[in-house]
Amino acid sequence: MAESHEMTINLVVLGKTQTGKSAAGNSLLGSSDFESRLSPSSVTTRCSLGRSGRILGLIRRNGCESALRVRVLDTPSYPHSALSKEQVRDTVRAALAQHFGKEGLHLALLVLRADLPLCPDESNDTVQLIQVLLGPTWKDFTVVLLTHADKAEEAGYNEETYLHSASSTLLSLLSSVQHKYIFVDNHNSIIKEERNIVLRKLLNFVRKNNYQVLLKHSKE
Repeated sequence: MAESHEMTINLVVLGKTQTGKSAAGNSLLGSSDFESRLSPSSVTTRCSLGRSGRILGLIRRNGCESALRVRVLDTPSYPHSALSKEQVRDTVRAALAQHFGKEGLHLALLVLRADLPLCPDESNDTVQLIQVLLGPTWKDFTVVLLTHADKAEEAGYNEETYLHSASSTLLSLLSSVQHKYIFVDNHNSIIKEERNIVLRKLLNFVRKNNYQVLLKHSKE
């Protein structure tokens, strides 16, 4: 938190190669801070922090409108095409401590592709990384971000029919994080209105957590 009429939420995006982590981070920030492109190998090789400007019209506190600021930590994919699992884990852990060790982390966003089926072995790696990084209460602070939702829509799926047809692996994962999930349209999520819808949902998850944070280490 900053001054009384301003609130900051701290987020980290985690996921496999080419799931759209960096693109999702850019959408949340309303910027192009993170490199995002189609590639046969993992694009992101280090952690980087992006910051939004002041966002108005989303929150009111104590009867007054407050500005929102969003900070997003982009991370290398896990598994990675060039880095070992240990290298990714240690890099992300150090970046979380560096950037969010003082104020804490509000939510970890587990990025999955809505246009690809989730198989058991595929979800295990990233979920295990989140468990290692966030600890035993990871489920309370994890949101599943389903990217490429526009492609699922083009195939004739709305949210209800998509979840009805989803793999048991995905449904089990969503259940474990108390159904905290958001569908993101990769074509339109950079549009202000679409971005605000996603941010409102994230704020609602933060609110339901009573604004608690993880990984906060006071130096006092």
